[in-house]
Amino acid sequence: MSTAPETLEFKAELKQLLHLITHSLYSDREIFLRELISNASDAINKVRFDALANADKLEGNTDWKIKLTPDSAAGTLTISDNGIGMSRAEVIENLGTVAQSGTRAFLEAAKQAGKSSEAPGLIGQFGVGFYSAFMVADKVAVVTRPAGSSPADGAHWESDGQGTYSIEPCEKPSRGTDVILHLKEDAKDYLEPFRLRGLVRKFSDFLEHPVVMDVEQEKEGKKETHEEVLNSRKAIWLRNKSEVKREEYDEFYKSLTHDSEPPAAVLHYAAEGKTEFKVLAFIPTQKPFSFDWEEQVAGLRLYVQRVLIMDRCEQVLPFYLRFVRGLVDSADLPLNVSRELLQQNPLLEVIQKSVVKNVLDTLGGMKNVEFDKYLTFYKGFGPVLKEGLARDWSNREKIADLLLFESANTEPGKYTTFAEYMEKMPEGQEAIYYLIGESGEQLRKSPYLETFRAKGRDVLLLTDPVDEFAIPGFGAYKGKQLQAADRGDTSTGDAIPADVQEKFAGLLTSLKGKLPEVADIRLTTRLTESAACLVADGAAVSAHMERLMERMGRDAGGAKRALELNPQNPAVEAVRDLHIKDSTDPRIEGYARLLYEQALIAEGSAVTDPIAFARRVNDLIARDAKG
Repeated sequence: MSTAPETLEFKAELKQLLHLITHSLYSDREIFLRELISNASDAINKVRFDALANADKLEGNTDWKIKLTPDSAAGTLTISDNGIGMSRAEVIENLGTVAQSGTRAFLEAAKQAGKSSEAPGLIGQFGVGFYSAFMVADKVAVVTRPAGSSPADGAHWESDGQGTYSIEPCEKPSRGTDVILHLKEDAKDYLEPFRLRGLVRKFSDFLEHPVVMDVEQEKEGKKETHEEVLNSRKAIWLRNKSEVKREEYDEFYKSLTHDSEPPAAVLHYAAEGKTEFKVLAFIPTQKPFSFDWEEQVAGLRLYVQRVLIMDRCEQVLPFYLRFVRGLVDSADLPLNVSRELLQQNPLLEVIQKSVVKNVLDTLGGMKNVEFDKYLTFYKGFGPVLKEGLARDWSNREKIADLLLFESANTEPGKYTTFAEYMEKMPEGQEAIYYLIGESGEQLRKSPYLETFRAKGRDVLLLTDPVDEFAIPGFGAYKGKQLQAADRGDTSTGDAIPADVQEKFAGLLTSLKGKLPEVADIRLTTRLTESAACLVADGAAVSAHMERLMERMGRDAGGAKRALELNPQNPAVEAVRDLHIKDSTDPRIEGYARLLYEQALIAEGSAVTDPIAFARRVNDLIARDAKG
């Protein structure tokens, strides 16, 4: 086997990432130590978990620690661990490339943040924490050896972050990883023991594993070296809630999530009785940059007596609460529990019910007492929360009480709730009406609202894509059915008088043969100003749902909708008069098609043939201009 170093190039986007890190992100660059210590802690947790099934991987090396070694003479700071380690292939995969979507999202978010203090806080959110080392180092070396391998299976990786890296085999006596930072001149203060001690206490004080450093002490006139533990190591969730300061919760949350903002709320409690477990969970202030880009994973960290068993245990937190981060520490689960056994363990159902109840109660309290804070949270995570209407049947009423809506009667940017809507319902109204579309601004101008406004009835305006799935499935709130304002079966109590039906009967029969695109043509009382609208009948797919499906590249089936005409509109009356005069007049079909196309535009859909539509409008203009 050749021992010569092999030089390889970073992937293109990683080059951009490294250029950005080394040239732009300088404020708060001390977070590099938090990131590298967190990586080392994760590596130890992984080997401990693997060893539950394969104890040979430990090789007797169970003195878990993360060691900092500053070397003033060489200008280097080394962060060492005895964790899982990496093979040569894993080094190339983990350090020579990075998840493409994560990198791209990071670059875009960092571009928006510019050189603000917000930019370094983005690093951990996108899985690129290792590369923060280049904020303080002009060269980084990694010496690593995977668990279960021989000393000759080590790998030595090195790069100056300028576009290439080298990798070669090396001897490493023990399992684990050493990250060696050749510090820049303006970063040499990170070699000072007091500086390192302060950063560890700031960012990693509650870490389960000891972070150590050799320090010299004078004893009886002689200098002696001993290993000092820099972090307290007392798991914050094991302490009494009254003993923990808010600042300590905030730092623990940031170290856990890499969020640059403190959490909006902290849930810290212990369950005692037949089952005992402790919970420390956090509700974020706002949606992180990475939330829409990263793989959607739910769950809390699962510990058994302080041993990390699973990084995200889905069984203790439902998917619609995936924005909640934190941990559960159980005293009753076995240490060697497997994923298969977890799925069958009734204790996890008890834990999940407890966590869900506390999260929903906390959100309810925030909404009632700190509405502005809740609104910031809701603007980011409201759509995610709505998924619970269909996913969590037992808590659907609680979830519904947390939802906020714009409505036809609220000012733009203001919100109402289901409960407030019902309080203001006029006497005789038997349903809660809603309308789904692209934006509140568009929906406020919708013809579907006309009769509701005339009767003083409010309509909820829903603009999240998930609304098409969540709200109709919810069905009813406190006995009041939810009804779509653009459905054919939505009634406001009025009927078309018989004499009006008779006046338009001939026209409707004629038009039904001229517009094969629609399922039916009929008169309506839902319009007070507009001439026409399209409505879906029964369980047919709505126009908005069709548009959503098309964007996802899926065929929605193209169900025909009914064209409803307002008999009091002058344009509709004019077409009727023209039909009475001469039912064979070719203009009748052109006008009917214009009514259909304007209804398409009003609902937010595109006309099938915009050229023909423009021609018909131009003909009308020319005819009107000539008098």
